[in-house]
Amino acid sequence: MSQETVPDQAAPDQAVPAQPKGLLQQMEELMAALNADLSQLDADLSGPRTASTDGPDAA
Repeated sequence: MSQETVPDQAAPDQAVPAQPKGLLQQMEELMAALNADLSQLDADLSGPRTASTDGPDAA
């Protein structure tokens, strides 16, 4: 079993120089997804409001 673990650990070690770029790319993708989610949420919240949302807010 340890022989299977060693090659798996060796592969990330070889990719260490590319890892920061990969992390940056992942962060950019996550930020783009977050912005899209927030834009959708904003659109949903900006839509027509029902009377039921005014009740709990007023209390």
